This record gives sequence, C-alpha cells and structure tokens, in this order.
Amino acid sequence: MTEPAITPELVASHGMKPDEYARLLEIIGREPTFTELGIFSAMWNEHCSYKSSKKWLRTLPTTGPQVICGPGENAGVVDIGDGQAVIFKMESHNHPSYIEPHQGAATGVGGILRDVFTMGARPIAAMNSLSFGVPSHPKTGYLVKGVVEGVGSYGNAFGVPTVGGEVRFHKSYNGNCLVNASAAGLADTDKIFHSVASGVGMPVVYLGAKTGRDGVGGATMASAEFDDTIEEKRPTVQVGDPFTEKRLLEASLELMASGAVISIQDMGAAGLTCSAVEMGDKGGLGIRLQLDDVPQRETHMSAYEMMLSESQERMLMVLKPELEDVARAIFVKWDLDFAIVGETIAEDRFLILHGNEVKADLPLSKLSSSAPEYDRPWVETPAAAPLGAVPELGAIAGLRALIGSPNYAHKAWVYEQYDSMVGADTVVAPGAGAGVVRVHGSGKALAFTSDVTPRYVKANPFEGGKQAVAEAYRNLIAVGAKPLATTDNMNFGNPEKPEIMGQFVGAIKGISAAVSALDMPIVSGNVSLYNETDGAGILPTPTIGAVGILASLDELIAGRPHAGDVALVIGETFGHLGQSAVLAEAFGIEAGDAPNVDLAAERRNGAFVLAQRNALRACTDLADGGLALAAFEMAEGAGLGVSLDASDIPALFGEDQARYLVACDEAAAKAIEAAALLTDVPVQRVGRFGGDMVDLGGDKAPLVAMSALYRSAFAAAVD
Repeated sequence: MTEPAITPELVASHGMKPDEYARLLEIIGREPTFTELGIFSAMWNEHCSYKSSKKWLRTLPTTGPQVICGPGENAGVVDIGDGQAVIFKMESHNHPSYIEPHQGAATGVGGILRDVFTMGARPIAAMNSLSFGVPSHPKTGYLVKGVVEGVGSYGNAFGVPTVGGEVRFHKSYNGNCLVNASAAGLADTDKIFHSVASGVGMPVVYLGAKTGRDGVGGATMASAEFDDTIEEKRPTVQVGDPFTEKRLLEASLELMASGAVISIQDMGAAGLTCSAVEMGDKGGLGIRLQLDDVPQRETHMSAYEMMLSESQERMLMVLKPELEDVARAIFVKWDLDFAIVGETIAEDRFLILHGNEVKADLPLSKLSSSAPEYDRPWVETPAAAPLGAVPELGAIAGLRALIGSPNYAHKAWVYEQYDSMVGADTVVAPGAGAGVVRVHGSGKALAFTSDVTPRYVKANPFEGGKQAVAEAYRNLIAVGAKPLATTDNMNFGNPEKPEIMGQFVGAIKGISAAVSALDMPIVSGNVSLYNETDGAGILPTPTIGAVGILASLDELIAGRPHAGDVALVIGETFGHLGQSAVLAEAFGIEAGDAPNVDLAAERRNGAFVLAQRNALRACTDLADGGLALAAFEMAEGAGLGVSLDASDIPALFGEDQARYLVACDEAAAKAIEAAALLTDVPVQRVGRFGGDMVDLGGDKAPLVAMSALYRSAFAAAVD
C-alpha cells in the first residue's frame, strides 16, 4: 500500500502544529513515514500526553498512608486493610459519545473496566457522570437514550453493578455532551500488576480480541473541538463487545495467577501505539513489533491502521518466556487471541515491522515522557458580581421548579436501565446517595460517589473545585463511610484560550486544597480538553469520584425517616443563593458567586456525623436545592410528608456548604443536641417528617401531587 506524501495539510490533519512538527523533525533528523507521523500525533496529542495539563496535575496531593499506587498507572490503588486494596479510576468518553452515543458510552465503560482489571482487580462497582444539553435541543433526547443504553448494555452484560452517578442538563453541553465513566475493583495488595516492562528479549504478547479499523484516529479526534464536520468523525468511534470483555477479564485474572506476567497494559487511546510505548518507556526499554503477527479481523490493514486502531477488548503484555505455553493455554481456553507480536530491546527504539519493511523506527523515550509540555497562558477568572435582588418566589413554587426539572427530578428512568444488584453485594443502590458495596467475604463495605457543580466552577473555579471534593466527602459521610481517596475527570474547553486555562488552574488549586484538608488524595484521573463546538465551550466540569470505607455494615446510615421523626440540620445556614439551583430552574438566573467552602467546618461537621451515626435514622448532605429539596427527597423516599419551619427562600433553598440533614426520633435528637453543645458544630431543628403534605413554612402541597411530578419529570423531558 502506497503511503501518502507528508504535506503541511496532512500534518495539520493529525492535530500537529507546525512547531510540534519541527520538533519531530529535530528528534528523528529526517521526514517521518506516514506511520511515524501517526504514532507521533497519537502520543503527542492532548488526550494521551496531557501536554497542557501536566504542569498543574503535578501540584495535586497524591500520597498518603492509605495510597499504594497513585497517578501514572492504569488506575489508583488504595489500601483498605486486611491485605486488600480498592483499585479505581474515572475516565471520559465525551467526543465519541456525542458522535455515536451508544457505542461511545459502551466503550467508555469497557475501557475503564479494563483499566481496573489490568491491574489484577476484579471489578465490583461502576458509576457514571453524564452531562447533556437542554432537553429542548433537537439532539438531547437522542443522546440521553443512546448513552444510557450504551452504559447499561455494556455494564449489564459484563456483569458489574452500576451503583451511582449523576445526570445534568445545561445549554453549554448542547454541542458536546460529557460521559465520565468510573469503575472500582478489589485485589490483594501483594497481587497488583503494573505496566512497567522489564528485561531485555522478553516476549511482547497481544491478548484479547482481533484488531479492526474501528477507532483509528480516535485519540486525535478527542483532542480537537467539534465543528460542522462532526459526522465525518463517526468512523473514529470504537465498537464494544462486553461478552468478549468478560472472557478477557477471566482470562487475565487466571493469567496473572499463573505467574506469567511481567507487565500488562490496556490498549485504550491510540491502541497498540500507546500501550507499547508506555510499557517500554516506564521500564527504560525499547520495543520491536512485528505487525504481521497481530490478529486482524479485517484484510489488508496497513501498519498505520494497526498502530492507531482503538478496537476494544485488547491488552498488551510482557511475558515470562518460560511460561508461554501456560499463558497461551489460558487464552485458548477462553477463546481469545494470544499472539507474540514482538520483544523488548535494550536500545531506545520503537521499531515497527510489517511485510518485511520497516514502517517506523523512532526513539521510544521521545514519544511518551518527552512529549511536548506547555505552560499555557492563563488569566484568573474575575470575581463574580454580587447576586443582587432575588425575584419573588413562593416556597412550593420554588420546590416545584426544582423537582419538575430533569436536573433534580427522580432519576429512576436512568438507573433502572442499569443492573445495580449483579454480584449480590450491593447494599445501597442508585437513588439513595452514595452507592455501597460489600467487600465480599469480609464485614467491610465500600462507598462510591461522583460529584461536581459546574455552575459553581464557572463562577469561581477555586471554590467550585473545593466544593466538588467537599460534596463527595459529604456524600460518603452521609452513608457512614470514612472517606479514603479520590479520582478526577477534568472536563474543560480549549486550553489555548487563557480564560479556559484559568478555569482549569483555579479548579486544580481548589481541588488540591480540599483533598489535602480532607485527607482524600487524588490517586488517578483523566483530563478531557477541547470540549467545544464552533468555539463555544462547556461549563468547566471537574468531576470528582470518591471512595470511602465502612469497617462494618453496622456503621451504615441508610434508613428512611419515620413518621414523627425530627429533622435536624448539622452545620450553619447563612442562606447563600448565588449560583443556586432554585434561581437557575425557576428564573434561568445563573448569577452571583459560588458558596464559600469552609474546609475546617467540612471536616469538623463530617466527624460529628460519623460520631453520631448510631443515633441517625437517615442522613443526606445539603447541596443543590438546599434544605427544601433535601427534605422533600428524604421524605418522598419514605412515602411521608414533611413540615419545615422556615418560610423564607434563603433558608429553604440556600446552598451553604458543610451541612447535613438528618432524621431521628425525639430522644436521639436531644442526644445529638446535647453532644453538639460540647463541640463547635451547629445543630438546628428545622421541622418534622410525617403526614401527607409538603409544608414549607405554611406554604403547602399534597405529597401525592409533588411525588407524581418528581417521578415523571425526567421521562417527560427526554422522551
């Protein structure tokens, strides 16, 4: 096959700027082959190299006594005691999901599951954070249905419970939805596998499904803005097969138990290129690949196509040669491809052979750790103007605006399409705060959550970054879990715009402050930039995934309020309405500053909740929608009415942080109030649960009518 001539237009089509191409020429001292250009463009694009974000990612706190492995591997590893570890990560599949929602979302789930089991962990939980355009946009319904189907079909068929997540709608996502997928697994601390190649002359082995042309150029596509050529990008979306992935999981864990694995790496973005380069670079070795030996499902594939294919359900391994027969037998048993496609070499070379020709011969170390790194110009986000006068609003009308919006309506339409109980270890399923999963064979459990409030981040990136971590912390506390660690998914617009880069920098600084203060280090993550269409960027969306531990299920807070229970707010209420949900939903007002996040108060109040958990019937954190929405959701879930004392909008709908709403009987309420007097933690009675009315300071509506609206609004918006 004749390779095209290298022209400035071809270089530009690979997402490589003239100065980057000049750097490439300087490194290799000649014009690259077409395959070499593809390899460089894949490894140096934003999606693989993090060239705009590395400078700031290095500032994140990533260590702690609980951290076994932080960022840099396929996923983060955190000690949970008794010789066990939880392995978890979050990644984006935004661009593919907008182009082809079902397969884009499905392969996002498949990729994050591989990141987890590549390290030796059996997946036990999945979550997702989804952001879509406004329901009235002509593409939103199609995207919502396709993405949810894709997430559900892959996770359900693979056999991992989806235990939590979030769904939001905003006009900024009209041209660029976000699909952030996360997964967690369990492994023994002495049986964790890494991607660092070692030893010269070791076989490099291809594992899993065959290679096709799907996904060629996917990583480069994910590092560019969208425009009116979006439909032409459809072939860059991969196609997933969850049943093959399930076999790959079982074969991989059996292979790891055999002792044959030296290193192993998922073939994700940029496929064979990225996996081979990363393994070699981490081990200070070169790699020689013979592409004639790569299992292929299509004919006449070129070296360029094979190196850049993002076909799913594939892994690359460096093998102990004496155990080749053992390893091969395992994959033959599971009806998966096993092929020796190369070897490790001592020289710093990435040597690609195909059809007796050298298709690429490059210095391997220059492809990964020596990729371009930019200190992008950035400007600090200006301080938000004061909120100003708030329009008149009735309390019940405000609550109806919230629960009638797909942002805050009941999400059963989404999570009922997911299997949340497969594996029989799910203790708290979606719809009731953080998801909780037993650590099988022990008395322990793990809690998982995913959180961010993008409008806060736009108004104030620093406080918004803090708030995303703080809300994740509170969601774990609210089910009785001790927060352990976090993963992040940094979704932003074009980093070449100083104001966008300023949002990124501010959010990183806020996240850093919060994870440090709350002892929740970042152990893994993903950056997704260029989330723009025709120059219009998304709201900055730094999603935080977090994991917490319950030493025993006796520590779980997962009940419902009973009739007559007291409603208490733990934490201080100031009535902050800037950037609040009620103003956004009732009036379309997104103004004012984000709420201040007092990290000392977060820690103090969280510790108080955990100390009082045996007295609590139910607990939730206060976030979007404030007290009114939280109290309604808690009451409605129990089939009860609720009566709140406050009648003013700031007290009912203010979004002050570091607060929890708890339900308990009268005796427990008095005990909690007495305990609070011995601390600096504010505790306030705000009402009672019971009856058949929603009563907000005298403004009332029947529970049955409010519940009907709450449980129908999401489907009405997207169907």
